[in-house]
Amino acid sequence: MQVITVNKRAGFEYEILETYEAGIALKGFEVKSVKSGRIGISGAYAVIKNNEAWLINADIPPYQPKNTPADYDPKQTRRLLLRKEEIKTLIGRTQEKGLTLTPLKVYIKKGRIKLEIGLGKSRKKADKRQVIKKREIKREIKKAFAG
Repeated sequence: MQVITVNKRAGFEYEILETYEAGIALKGFEVKSVKSGRIGISGAYAVIKNNEAWLINADIPPYQPKNTPADYDPKQTRRLLLRKEEIKTLIGRTQEKGLTLTPLKVYIKKGRIKLEIGLGKSRKKADKRQVIKKREIKREIKKAFAG
């Protein structure tokens, strides 16, 4: 499994409760672009409409800008490939208050591009401060043992 990109912001902004593995419906030149590491998922999120999962606001710049179609939009909505049972459970879970679907990382598994999405609950400001404190304490402990 080759990890292409990780959404570090998602782990900070949300408390991840469950994770799901989904495929992404891409065009050929988008696949080349993603495999070369050119994808941005920091401001992206997933929604479920008409019993289908969609990835919104993920940025995939063209692999060769001169060879892409004129009407290509790098931030277009892309379909996520999930099983029907997973989609049904996600429909129920996302309707709960405060739960959202966020992309966590993009990776290649058996030659296919996969997206790990997490069902997350938004953190409050105080919780974010606690996360920062824990991170600083871990960093200081590592520094003490290393030095």
